[in-house]
Amino acid sequence: MPKALHPIAGALALLTILTFWTATVLSELLGPATAVVTVKTLIPWGLILLIPALMVAGGSGFALSKGESAQSIQGAVDAKRKRMPFIAAIGLLVLVPACLVLAVKARAGAFDVTFYAVQAIELVAGAVNIALLGLNMRDGLRMTGRLRPRSA
Repeated sequence: MPKALHPIAGALALLTILTFWTATVLSELLGPATAVVTVKTLIPWGLILLIPALMVAGGSGFALSKGESAQSIQGAVDAKRKRMPFIAAIGLLVLVPACLVLAVKARAGAFDVTFYAVQAIELVAGAVNIALLGLNMRDGLRMTGRLRPRSA
């Protein structure tokens, strides 16, 4: 079961964060203030999908890596395992609080210096998590043979 759930949960988590990030950038750059308010108030509801997806991806990945002893993929397993604490920490310590603060401020129409400072931090942290999750996906695809290893 973890073998089937892991790639689905990981892809869902990555796509969810990517959707949050893209919606934020597009609403800020191209949309009226009402679009920003809508995006910022919907993102916390998306956590209902994102948090379980990350938990399933992390838990199933940990379970799958326990039985893995092949030297050919051990480096990828170790790399994925090392990235996960950073992904979790950025999510729990930066992204979740930032999205909640931004939702409250957006609903109140408080587009002030604090809003944009938190927004900038959220966008940078989100980009880092997208990159880390993307690296984990790449390594997972290489481990399963769905993506060829990079040639030297």
